[in-house]
Amino acid sequence: MPLTPLDIHNKEFTRGFRGYDEDEVNDFLDQVIKDYETMTREKKEMEEKIQQLEERLSHFSTIEKTLNQSILVAQETAEDVRHNAEKEAKLIVKEAEKNADRIINEALAKSRKLTFDIDELKKEANVYRTRFRMLIEAQLELLKNDEWDKMFSPIEENEEEVVSK
Repeated sequence: MPLTPLDIHNKEFTRGFRGYDEDEVNDFLDQVIKDYETMTREKKEMEEKIQQLEERLSHFSTIEKTLNQSILVAQETAEDVRHNAEKEAKLIVKEAEKNADRIINEALAKSRKLTFDIDELKKEANVYRTRFRMLIEAQLELLKNDEWDKMFSPIEENEEEVVSK
C-alpha cells in the first residue's frame, strides 16, 4: 500500500547514539510531506481530468459512429435516388422515342395520303379539262356548221308569221 502524507508525517525514527540531526531530518520530512501532498493532489486532479476526457472521448466516439452511420445512410440514399432517377430518365427517353416514332409514322401516313389525294385530284382535273375541251370543240364545230343556221330558220319563219299576224 502506498504511503500517504500522513504516514510520512507520523513516522518516528529510533534514536541512536550519534544519529542524524533531528531538526534537519524533520525539515527534510516536512519538505517531503509537502511535495508528496502536492504530487498526490496533482495525481488525483489528473485522474479526474483523464476520467472527464475519457467520458468526452466516449461521447465524441459515439457521435462519430452516429455521423458515420448517417453518412453511410445518406450515401446509400443518394445512390438509390441517382439509380431511380437514371431508371426514370431511361423510361422517359423510351416513351419520348415511342411518341416520336408514332408522330413520324402518322405524319408519313398523312403525307402519303395527301400525295395520293393530290394525284387523284390532278387526274380528275385532267379528265375534266379533256371533257370540257371536247365539249367546247363540239360546240365550236356546231357553230361552224351550216346546220346551225338551219336550226334557227324554222324559228325565224314562225316569228315572221307571228309578227305578220
